[in-house]
Amino acid sequence: MAGKIAQIDSICARARIMPVITIAREEDILPLADALAAGGLTVLEVTLRSQYGLTAIRLLRELRPELCVGAGTVLDRQMLAAAIEAGAQFIVTPGSTAELLQAGLECDVPMLPGTSSASDIMLGYGLGYRRFKLFPAEVCGGTAALKALGGPFNGVRFCPTGGVSPENLQRYMSQSNVMCVGGSWMLDSQWIKNGDWARIQQASAEALQLLA
Repeated sequence: MAGKIAQIDSICARARIMPVITIAREEDILPLADALAAGGLTVLEVTLRSQYGLTAIRLLRELRPELCVGAGTVLDRQMLAAAIEAGAQFIVTPGSTAELLQAGLECDVPMLPGTSSASDIMLGYGLGYRRFKLFPAEVCGGTAALKALGGPFNGVRFCPTGGVSPENLQRYMSQSNVMCVGGSWMLDSQWIKNGDWARIQQASAEALQLLA
């Protein structure tokens, strides 16, 4: 587990901001990834919420090897196995179950399990997990929750996702137990629908500038 924690730390340090991507059209995969990368976002969480999630992971791993591509919205062992087979370099889950946490221990790919409570954290903590996705972050209490969780869970760090925006980005990243954040504000559905890749590149670059 120590090696997987180190992998997650490396991925999150590289990411700082991790776009959470749901692909609606197969033809959007490459230009969308290229726009994000041009804006400086090179660690991508591709969710399995659509029929194109696994296709996107396979395609990006083959044609954009310079990117770090993970699978999000992994809900069970079957989805985990499919994501790993597609080439996912890391796994993100929206919540935690005993079965999925155990499956994460058994696979070679690092997992960032989702949590929304101290009980969820304790479930993973008992198995050796020390890195979690706080989701949905704003609903769970935002930075106030992160500060409170930092007391009993010294050494645990988080990737808050859900409600993170340019308005609160700096506040989240200033928390000592935050590694990076996940977000989708740079992925406006109308921009994607219109193929306005320049807007996505600009929004990505502006988000990173907030952390400069």
